[in-house]
Amino acid sequence: MTLPVETFFLSPNHQGTLQSQVQQMIAHGILSGRFGTGEKLPSTRKLAAHLGISRITVTLAYTELVASDYLTARGRSGYYVSTNAPVPPVFQPQLETGDSVDWTRAIGQRFSGGMTLNKPQDWARFRYPFIYGQTDPQLFDHANWRQCALQALGQRDFSALTSDYFDQDDPQLIEFIQRNTLPRRGIAANADQILITMGAQNALWLAAQVLLTQRRTAAFEDPCYPALREILTQSRCHMAPVRVDRDGLPPDAIPPETDVIFTTPSHQCPTTATMPMGRRQALLDRARDLDALIVEDDYEFEMSFLEPPSPALKSMDSDGRVIYVGSFSKSLFPGLRLGYLVGSEPFVREARALRTSVLRHPPGHIQRTAAYFLSMGHYDAQIRKMGAALHTRRSAMQKAIDETGLDIAGLGAFGGSSFWMRAPEGQDTRTLAHNLRNNGVLIEPGHAFFASEAQPRTYYRLGYSSIQADRIGQGIALIGQSLGL
Repeated sequence: MTLPVETFFLSPNHQGTLQSQVQQMIAHGILSGRFGTGEKLPSTRKLAAHLGISRITVTLAYTELVASDYLTARGRSGYYVSTNAPVPPVFQPQLETGDSVDWTRAIGQRFSGGMTLNKPQDWARFRYPFIYGQTDPQLFDHANWRQCALQALGQRDFSALTSDYFDQDDPQLIEFIQRNTLPRRGIAANADQILITMGAQNALWLAAQVLLTQRRTAAFEDPCYPALREILTQSRCHMAPVRVDRDGLPPDAIPPETDVIFTTPSHQCPTTATMPMGRRQALLDRARDLDALIVEDDYEFEMSFLEPPSPALKSMDSDGRVIYVGSFSKSLFPGLRLGYLVGSEPFVREARALRTSVLRHPPGHIQRTAAYFLSMGHYDAQIRKMGAALHTRRSAMQKAIDETGLDIAGLGAFGGSSFWMRAPEGQDTRTLAHNLRNNGVLIEPGHAFFASEAQPRTYYRLGYSSIQADRIGQGIALIGQSLGL
């Protein structure tokens, strides 16, 4: 029996190639049980004509499916569903049952309900997406990343793809970070002082778990990255929010009982303030006086396109009390989830053991792909491209904001990818964000960044990494209109 050609159709929303879509379409039909063993597929000519694509595309798809044992070719007779093709499981749907568990008692610890930033999954469909940290496909070097991924999939790197590193990391990635990335921040470290993480957030979690207990106190910036505040809450330590000023975290305001200090000196999140060198030294002195440790999140240092970035706090540390957090997720793409911790060997040893017990190690293939992308110079080229684009967009933002009369509360002196804004008194930026969505404008209300119960409602963040320069002016004008300016 030949399967009717009408049962095949292409999805307009498919992201891959036509060949991959044809393969997936047929494989799904087999896996779902719609196409049975021994059934004949339409000829390549007939299916190509029906789908409106080239015959060679269908032929290549059929050939790949033969190689995967989904199909079998029978001489001049055509292609058939293979007898070795996966057979869909046969099961009876389970009847709906009640849930008799009292989950209010059964759940020992609660992790939901925190104040987090929720970005809409469909942000790209909005005409004016002033949101932070998303990838602009025009700025990402997809072609070279794909080439590096293919290289990492090669036979030469088979062990990197398939091996269990247990508690270790890809030696090529570690070597690049050690010899190239860290020296640019003025940091020297050996391989045993570097640990690969699943992004900066995972690095902060590891640091908090290793360094904090219920009896210890963590000082952190207010406002700050909301996920850090949730991490500290889950650690059950004593929490000491310290209100930042125009230069970032003020050392004199850090409580005397502090054990660990969390800070973002390069680009404070979310105010974008850059900590001056004098204050950085004062922060190190304060930590020494308190015998406290510092966790430095080197947030957005790569986005210093106006002036060269200041040296990392870790580079000024002569006591070994600074733990450095870096990430490639912001500068490459957020879905990469690849970062690193740098600290003294006793700390990294414990962080490595904790990481091993939770996730062993980040996928070897991702680590090797990133190592190739970095070592071949593609990363530096992308940073230069992003810096030029962000510089143009920042200038357009500044001009539009000045013309509209919006109030800037924080403006990074070295660059960055966002503005920290303040709405007029009496405005609630949660309501403002809701109203602007109807006009295709996305902004981020700022209340979630603050630690106090009386969170200010007048702040909001405008990112410019995800919006084209020629749309910025009109988007800012719509914000001004909504604020009555």
